[in-house]
Amino acid sequence: MPPPMLTLPNLLTLSRILAVPILVFLLWRPAPYDYAITFILYCIVGLTDYFDGYLARAHGQISRLGQFLDPIADKIMVVAVLIMLISSRKANPEPEIAGLHIIAALVILLREIMVSGLREFLAGLQVSVPVSALAKWKTTLQLVALGALILSGAAPDQDWIHNVGLASLWAAAALTLVTGYDYLRIGLRHMD
Repeated sequence: MPPPMLTLPNLLTLSRILAVPILVFLLWRPAPYDYAITFILYCIVGLTDYFDGYLARAHGQISRLGQFLDPIADKIMVVAVLIMLISSRKANPEPEIAGLHIIAALVILLREIMVSGLREFLAGLQVSVPVSALAKWKTTLQLVALGALILSGAAPDQDWIHNVGLASLWAAAALTLVTGYDYLRIGLRHMD
C-alpha cells in the first residue's frame, strides 16, 4: 500500500506539530520579547488550523491522514502550551495559569485524554465520531485563551489581556465538559 499523499492541507497540519517544540522553547524563556515572538508564531499556527480544513474541503482533499493528524496536532499544541503556561518562567514569579485557574486547564487536559481514548476505542469498533460544531467552538475558545495568555506574557502591564485569557480558558473548560460528555455518551452506547 503506498504511503498517504502529502497534500497542502496535510503539510499545514504537520507544520503545526513541528511548531510545538519551537513554541515550548520560546515559552521556556522568561523575556517579554520571547512571549511576543511566541504569540506571533502561535497566531500563524492557529491560522494553519483554519486553513488546513478549509483547503481540504474546498479542494476535495479530505484524507484519512488529515482526519487522523488534525485532532492530534490540536491536542499536542494545546497540551504543550497549557503546561508551559502553568510553569512559565517569566520575570513575574506567578505563572500565566496559577491558583484555581489550574482547574480549568486540568479539565481541558483530562478531556483531551478521555476523548483520545474514546476515539481509539471506537475506531477499533469502526465507529466514527465526527467533530461537532460545539467542539469547534471549544477549540476556538482554547486558541483564544492560550493566545491571550501568551500575549499577556509579552505585555505584563496589561492586566486586561491576562483576564481575557483566563475568562476564555474557563469558557473553554465549560464547553470541554459539555463536549466531553457528548463523546462519552456516544462511547457508552457501544460498550457491552
